[in-house]
Amino acid sequence: MIVSYRQDDDTVQEVSTDDLSAIESAAIESATGLDWDDVDTALRHQAPTAMRAVLWVFRRRQQPNLRFSDFDLPGWKRRTKARLEYAEILDMVEALVKNPETPDGLAEDMTKHLRVMAHDPADVDKAFAEFAPKAPDTATPPEQEPEPGPSLDAASETSSTSTGL
Repeated sequence: MIVSYRQDDDTVQEVSTDDLSAIESAAIESATGLDWDDVDTALRHQAPTAMRAVLWVFRRRQQPNLRFSDFDLPGWKRRTKARLEYAEILDMVEALVKNPETPDGLAEDMTKHLRVMAHDPADVDKAFAEFAPKAPDTATPPEQEPEPGPSLDAASETSSTSTGL
């Protein structure tokens, strides 16, 4: 997930949960009281505590003594969001495409939802293209028969006539 926060000066801080260390992930779990799967779900639901915890951990890299209870995000509802990265989109699309019980129309509905939740909406089409059925390769010409060359008999006749025997 990419968590972003638009600051007072309109610069945007973007951080990826893929860049977290195990210790940082554990600090987020401890601060939120959630295990990582629940943190991930909370981020997908735009939960302020989860987004705040992710941003806090990254901010602690510059300010090691920053406590979670002191870290705030003014205007969080308008300024903070969590969005899916390509790898997460790819996992969801793979599960959707490979499930034989996927109801008709669900892929279309999911595509719309994924575009809204994606950090880069183009990643959704890219992920679906990865799992699209591949057309047979028609650019390869059919195998050709080798052209006939001189026969072995013709070669031995030539060699015996050239020696004069």
